[in-house]
Amino acid sequence: MEIALVKYNAGNIQSVIYALNRLGIEPVLTDDHEVLQKADKVIFPGVGEANAAMRSLKAKNLDKLIPQLKQPVFGICVGQQLLCKYSEENNTPCLGVFDLDVKKFPTQNQKVPQIGWNNIHSLKSPLFEALDEDAYVYFVHSYYTELSAHTIATADYGVPFSASLHKDNFYASQFHPEKSSTVGATILKNFIEKC
Repeated sequence: MEIALVKYNAGNIQSVIYALNRLGIEPVLTDDHEVLQKADKVIFPGVGEANAAMRSLKAKNLDKLIPQLKQPVFGICVGQQLLCKYSEENNTPCLGVFDLDVKKFPTQNQKVPQIGWNNIHSLKSPLFEALDEDAYVYFVHSYYTELSAHTIATADYGVPFSASLHKDNFYASQFHPEKSSTVGATILKNFIEKC
């Protein structure tokens, strides 16, 4: 099975590669359209600022390609946010796979960004098979995706938000499975084997 990672100007690629290596998987890191289209699964990681990330995708025409992919695609962190329609971060139009807006956390009652472990609940997907309700995962983010019919896991940080989304062949997580210990390894394994 070929697992492709989308190569663009966003961080955390290396930690995703290491997490997949621990599962015995050697992914291909690529921005080649043909390789991405032929891969069995595509992982769309991301750390950084939405506007700069979208500029990088557009420079390689990946903004056109990613929404057209037919195989299972898994967006991580900024990858989830970019799969949405619009981000308040620097007023950024995104890829529009999910017809959702990404909003900044309210800052009056908590520190922003959220950095650290938080639990996820209302789990509704093969992505979370074998996980306990309220499993802990690792987050680093200032922006969140609102709850919707596409929400398959919820977390709370001042407001409830979509910790994970699913629509058609697109899956996404706001948290970092590659930094979420055995829970994250299970989620990545489930994506590869069950989605």
